[in-house]
Amino acid sequence: MGVSWLEVIGIAVGLSMDAFAVSVCKGLAAGRATPRHMAAVGLWFGAFQALMPLIGYFLGTTLAGLMTSAAPWIACILLAIIGGNMALEGIRGEENSQNANFSPRAMLPLAVATAIDALATGVAFAAMDTASAAVAGPSGIWSAVAVIGLITCVLSAVGVKLGSVFGAKYRSAAQIFGGIVLIGIGVKILVEHLAG
Repeated sequence: MGVSWLEVIGIAVGLSMDAFAVSVCKGLAAGRATPRHMAAVGLWFGAFQALMPLIGYFLGTTLAGLMTSAAPWIACILLAIIGGNMALEGIRGEENSQNANFSPRAMLPLAVATAIDALATGVAFAAMDTASAAVAGPSGIWSAVAVIGLITCVLSAVGVKLGSVFGAKYRSAAQIFGGIVLIGIGVKILVEHLAG
């Protein structure tokens, strides 16, 4: 059993949606997004969205149960903390320096939180032997995760710009909305896991 290139692209777009939504929030917080901001978010999210399925693939079914049960909880907690802080600062009318921050310290938890559920995709790739199905030969998994990373990178960069355009006029409301979105993404990941 395998997947086609079209299916790999579909998986990539699906996996990138959380990263895209968080990227919009980063753009909302930044106010004015520069190409450097867009590149930073795109590279962070793209790299981790490619890395997590790769880790899941190589771990295969050995730790599949542990990864699929713990990952949604970790993602939910990280996003709830970041989103709650963002919403509270928006309510107080404070500048949200953390969410407008594009440093590795600010980006790492977001990149991990939005990509951690992709571990299960890597496990599924191993189970379906996608490495030989997507592209003939052992390089298949590398090609699949490259597509996932590239699509996530591009969509995340676009998300930052979109958030910047809409967030500049409505900073406090945008911070509150962005925080709620982050919390919602975390809850969604957890509910999908619990629902089976």
